[in-house]
Amino acid sequence: MWKRRVLKKKARAAMKQSYWRMISVCFLIAMLTASYAVSTTFFNLRLSPGPYYSDASYTTGIPNSEVLKDIVDRFLENTPLISLFRGPIARVSSLVIDFYSTGVSVFFAILRSINIFSAEHPWSAIIFPLIGILLAFLYLIFVNNILVIGEKRFFLENRNYHKTAVSKIFFLYKLRCVIHPAWVMFCRTLFQLLWNLTVIGGIIKHYEYRMIPFILAENPKLSRKDAFFLSRQLMRRNKRKLFFLDVSFLGWEILSLLTLGLADFIFTNPYRMASQAELYLTLRRNYVLSRSQRYELLNDSYLEHVLSEDELLISKALYDDSQGPYTKISYFAPEQYPVFLFSVQPPVKAVKAQVKTDRKYDIFSCVFLFHAFSIFGWILETLIHLMRSGSPEISALLPGPWIPLYGIYGLLILFLAKRFCQNPVLVFLLNFGVYTALEYSVNFVSELVYGSPLRDYSEFFLNLNGRIYLGGSVSFALLGCAFLYYLAPRWTETYMKLGRSRRILVSVILSLLFLADICVSIFFVDFL
Repeated sequence: MWKRRVLKKKARAAMKQSYWRMISVCFLIAMLTASYAVSTTFFNLRLSPGPYYSDASYTTGIPNSEVLKDIVDRFLENTPLISLFRGPIARVSSLVIDFYSTGVSVFFAILRSINIFSAEHPWSAIIFPLIGILLAFLYLIFVNNILVIGEKRFFLENRNYHKTAVSKIFFLYKLRCVIHPAWVMFCRTLFQLLWNLTVIGGIIKHYEYRMIPFILAENPKLSRKDAFFLSRQLMRRNKRKLFFLDVSFLGWEILSLLTLGLADFIFTNPYRMASQAELYLTLRRNYVLSRSQRYELLNDSYLEHVLSEDELLISKALYDDSQGPYTKISYFAPEQYPVFLFSVQPPVKAVKAQVKTDRKYDIFSCVFLFHAFSIFGWILETLIHLMRSGSPEISALLPGPWIPLYGIYGLLILFLAKRFCQNPVLVFLLNFGVYTALEYSVNFVSELVYGSPLRDYSEFFLNLNGRIYLGGSVSFALLGCAFLYYLAPRWTETYMKLGRSRRILVSVILSLLFLADICVSIFFVDFL
C-alpha cells in the first residue's frame, strides 16, 4: 500500500538535496522532448501566424491547432458537422491543442502533408513534407523516447545518490544501448495510439503503460513482453490511485498557466517527476519482496541499497573487468551511483577520455570552429524546418550552407563563457544574454541598413521589438552549452589530428568558400 501524502513528502525531501539538478534535468527534457508541452508553449507562441499553405508559407511555423482547423475546413466544409468546429468551443480547443502538443510531432507532420497535397500543390512539393514526417518519426523514436528513459533514470538514482550528474539523461547513448529500448518505447507509443481510438481504453492503457519508461531505465535490456508485463503488474489495482496523484497537481498546473509556464520550470515538473520516481521505487520494492512473477528482471538492487565505502572497495576488487570497459578508468564517485556495477556495460570502443572543456584554442582552431558551427547551424535549421513545416527553405542571409550568426555566437561563447564552465547554470544564463544581445544587435543593424530586420519575430508572444523572442534565446543558450561542453572540444580534437599543414589548408579552403558565398550573395542582391 502507498499513500500520496507520503510519496510527495519524500519527493520534497529529495528536492531539497538536489534542487538545481532536478530543475536542470526537467528543463532539458522540456526543451528536447514533448514531455512537458505546457511548460514551453509560451516560448514559441505566435499571435498572428499569417496565411497557411500559400505558395510562400512553407517556412511559416504553423501552429498545430491551425493545421487541424485547416484540414477540418477542407474535408467538412459543405457538411453540417462544420458548425461543431467553429465558435467559442473551437477557440478553446485550439488553445488546448497548442498547449498540450509540440511542433516536432509525427501526427501533425502528417496532417501538414495532407493539407499541402489537398491544396493542389505539385507532387514534387510533397517530397519535402514526407521527409519531414520521416525525420519527426526518427526524432520521436531515437531522441524523444530515449531521453524520457534517461530522465527517469536520473530521478531513480537521485533519490539515494544526491550528486547524480545531469548528463545521466544521456546514459543510454553512453551505453550504446539505444535500439532495443527505442523499439519497446515505439511499441508503447503505437499501442497507446491505437487504444486512444476507444477513448476509455486509451485512459486505462495510459496508466497501465505508465511504468514502462521507469522499468527500462532500470533494465534497458528487457524484452517488449517483459516490460509490458511488469508495467501491468506494477499498476494492477494502482491505476486509480495514480490518477488521483496526477489530479493532485492540477492546482500547480493552473498556477503554471498563470505564470506563463514559469511555475512548471521552477517547481512543478521536478516535484511531479520526483513523486513518480518515489511511486515506482515503492511499487518495485513491494513487487520484489513478494517474489512475484518475473521479479528477478528488476535487477538493479543498488537503486535501493547504497553501498558503504568498504562495500564499494570490495565490489571493485571482485569486479570482473575482463570484458568490461572500465579496466583503465574504473571509478566510483561519492554520492553517485556505482556505474561499473550496472547490469549493462558499454563496449570498450564507446569509452572515451573525458572532454576538456577548458582547453585552449589557437587561431586556426577558432577559424575552423567558426565555419563548423556556421555549417552545423544551417544543417540544424534545415532539419527543424523540414520537421515543423515540411520545407527545407530557411531565412538565411547567404545562399550557401552557412549561417554566420552561429559561428559568431560560438566564438563569443568560447571567449566569454569558458572560464565559468564549472558552473553550468551560470554558463546557460551567460549564453542566454550573449545570444539575446547578438541577435538583437544584428536585427537592429539590418533595420538601419536594409529597412527590415534579418529575422522578424513580431508574431511571437514573448518578443522584444520583433528582433528577438524568448524561445529562440533559450534554444540557443542550450545549443551554446552543447557547443562549449561537447561539440567544440570534440571537433577541435578531430581537427588537431590532421597535422599543422592540413589544418591550415582546411581553414583556408573553408574561408575562401565562405568569401565566395558572400560575393555570390552580394552579386544576386545587386542584380535583383
